[in-house]
This record gives sequence, C-alpha cells and structure tokens, in this order.
Amino acid sequence: MRGVLSRLITWLSNRRANSATLGNSRTKGRVGSGMTNIHSGEKYTEEELRERLTPEQFQVTQHAGTERGFSGEYWDVWDDGSYHCVVCDEELFKSETKFDAQCGWPSFDRAIDPSKVSEIEDRTLGMRRVESVCGNCGAHLGHIFPDGPTETGDRFCMNSASLAFKPAAGTES
Repeated sequence: MRGVLSRLITWLSNRRANSATLGNSRTKGRVGSGMTNIHSGEKYTEEELRERLTPEQFQVTQHAGTERGFSGEYWDVWDDGSYHCVVCDEELFKSETKFDAQCGWPSFDRAIDPSKVSEIEDRTLGMRRVESVCGNCGAHLGHIFPDGPTETGDRFCMNSASLAFKPAAGTES
C-alpha cells in the first residue's frame, strides 16, 4: 500500500509541476484570455464561441477535452474532401491522408501543411504526449503519436468535435 501511495504522490506532484510549466503554452489562445487568432489577430469571445459551437465542440477545442472513442461524427467517414478547424474554418487535413487506426477517432498521417497544425508538449495525465492545435486559431484538435502506418510514421489522432468535413467539389457527404 505504501508503494502505491508513494507513486500516487509522485504522479500528483509531477502533474502539478507539469501544469505550471505548460501554463502559458496550454492556455495561449484558450478562452479566458479571449480566443486569439494567432495569425490574423482576430479574437473570439467566449460568448461568440458558445453560441456557434456545441457544448462538446467548445469543451474539446477550448479546454483540450477529448470525446469518447467511436462516438464522434467523422471517425468512420471515408468520403473525398477536406477537414477544417471547427473554430476558424482553416483547412487542416485531406481525406486521402486519413486511415483507419482502429482507435475510434479520425486519424491522419499528415496535415495539409506543417504550419496548419502546431505541436505543444503535453505532460498531463502523468504521461508525455504531443498535443495538436490549429496553427491559425490555437483550438485543441487532438494528439500526435509516432505509431502511424505510413512513411511519415505519424498518427494525427483528432477529435471529430474539433473538425468540420467539407466534401470535395462534385461529391456529396
């Protein structure tokens, strides 16, 4: 029992330290200080975002939430088109880079352009991960893992709640 308690105390201490270290990078662009569009300087108020987004979209994009696996709108969509940030409408991923990671979230091997998705070190939950955020507005998208099946080796594991799918011209979704 003492070993379990010791590990729990260490985990909590590390979590507090990591949260303090990441404070600025994880809250930059989040609601609270006003959602800032990094490139254009456009600001979204919390009220505007709550009006436009569903409660789940707001929680995921503004508070780095995660939807339940296999529950999102796009995890099993294979239509031709592109995926955009639900907050600012920035085009992020093309459907041809999507693959079935059997994890219950839409997964891609690359962004349209590396500048479209920014990476932030995420040490929450007692582990080290790479958070992905929209390079334009800073909305939380998901995480990037180094276990993708293609030549990139990356798996951009995204929340459907952070994306909006737009079918390719001449196709229906």
